[in-house]
Amino acid sequence: MSKRFQLVGSLLRPAELLEYKRKIEERDDITYPFYADFVGYEACEDAAIRQVIQKQIDHGIDVISDGEYSKALWHLDFYWGLHGIKRKIASGGYLFRDHDGTSEFETRKDIGIDIVAPLSGKNHHLISIYKKIESAANGHPTKLCIPSVSHMYGEITLSKAIGTYNDHVYTSEQGLKDDLLKSYKEFVDDFVAANGKILQLDDCLWTLFADDNPNSPFTGVGEVKGVAFANEFIELNNAVIDYAKAKGLKVWTHNCRGNYKSRNMGAGSYEKIADLFLKQQRYDRFFLEWDDERAGSLESLKVFADRDGEVVLGLLSSKTSTLDDEARVLQCLDEAAKIIDKNRLFLSHQCGFASCDNGNELTEAQQWAKIEQGQKIALQYWGE
Repeated sequence: MSKRFQLVGSLLRPAELLEYKRKIEERDDITYPFYADFVGYEACEDAAIRQVIQKQIDHGIDVISDGEYSKALWHLDFYWGLHGIKRKIASGGYLFRDHDGTSEFETRKDIGIDIVAPLSGKNHHLISIYKKIESAANGHPTKLCIPSVSHMYGEITLSKAIGTYNDHVYTSEQGLKDDLLKSYKEFVDDFVAANGKILQLDDCLWTLFADDNPNSPFTGVGEVKGVAFANEFIELNNAVIDYAKAKGLKVWTHNCRGNYKSRNMGAGSYEKIADLFLKQQRYDRFFLEWDDERAGSLESLKVFADRDGEVVLGLLSSKTSTLDDEARVLQCLDEAAKIIDKNRLFLSHQCGFASCDNGNELTEAQQWAKIEQGQKIALQYWGE
């Protein structure tokens, strides 16, 4: 087992838990966290979380999570748990690239939110989930994964189909931004009070600002507008990062290019955004995706020469059912170690295996085989 191998977070859910998740997906007359709406759901989820934590311990995973078993989607459960949010079934889902690389694949539609009252992050349900994680982990390091503040702000301001806010709640985007920051700081306070140590803020929007991303709303509209909006994202995230660090937390991030039933969403290379999102954001650890050519070369790692922080190289794929090319992974690790110190590097799959509860197109046995392969490669490369 190697501590140099890391899990991004999510793992495939068992069938009995997915039965409840499917019912949740189809209903908009229910209230998060939905326990009162489905007899047996809470007990099933609790048992599944305990079991997946034990599996992680048995497999020698270094930092334990709940495998995202408490969530339907990687980010929306956090939104739903904020005071002032009303969940709804949207008119459409997110659009991903299908396997042929050109046609579109639409996700489920339970992605909508309305902001109906001033936001607050106090007494969030995920804090109770974290307490269960820590209890079941029996002293092993644990983390909690939530979406970054900039991701939530960006999603609401860029896609009115996903989120709306009533004029009587916020009359400006600045008011929304202010209350989002307040809500995240309230959540951090509760996380620290629950003995939290590692908070991971996940984000899918960085590559919107890469001018080699053909699917970005900023592609072709001018660099100034894109950079100005990117700087808003960075300032928001750093405000939360600094606040959490001052409270004694380690703050990590994962940048994702989309992960839904083994489909992807985003293009855009890290080189184009390195001086913004890699260099300026003050995270302690970056989980980055390099499983295919969309991320560009590893040269973007050069920005870490002038700043602190660890990098988890997502060179393995969670989207495929087969094992990865070990020679390629070792070659990439060697290439990365020529740019920044080998001791600042870790290895992972590019994303979790089930960012949304339906999961990627592989079996649980294949998932654990891929995890064991990652651990073997890391042990071979680092010797620890």
